[in-house]
Amino acid sequence: MRRATTVAALIAAAGLMTACGGGSGDGDEKERAGGSTAASSSGPASEGEDKTYEVTLEVGGEGKSSVYYTLGTNSTEQVALPWKKTDELTLNSTERKVGITVSVVPGSVKLSNGQLGAAPCSITVDGKKVVEDAGGVEGAHKCEYTLN
Repeated sequence: MRRATTVAALIAAAGLMTACGGGSGDGDEKERAGGSTAASSSGPASEGEDKTYEVTLEVGGEGKSSVYYTLGTNSTEQVALPWKKTDELTLNSTERKVGITVSVVPGSVKLSNGQLGAAPCSITVDGKKVVEDAGGVEGAHKCEYTLN
């Protein structure tokens, strides 16, 4: 019961934290960023330019689980594990100053010791792993990173 309450609180908190930076909900981040295809993430963008990031969210484990994630928009999916989602996010100069949060909150899975616990997760940005959580029974497990 305590675990379910903790997960629900994390999901609500993640949704509230990203609500201000969310997009139009149509999934077209380039349109939200002003229609520009902008600078590639392969080089540094100057302060006034858009910058595109390739972001990959991953959740490990076996079986099926729910996954709550923020990658431009907030989403929840029932997935088969291991699970991976990659998308490109383009941030305009204002979004880069403030930062946009990407996150993944894995659901429960059966651990090797037979207990239910959070699945492991990670976030990779432009090919570099920036956040990793081993999952488990104790504590709050999520992966979160701010792009800017």
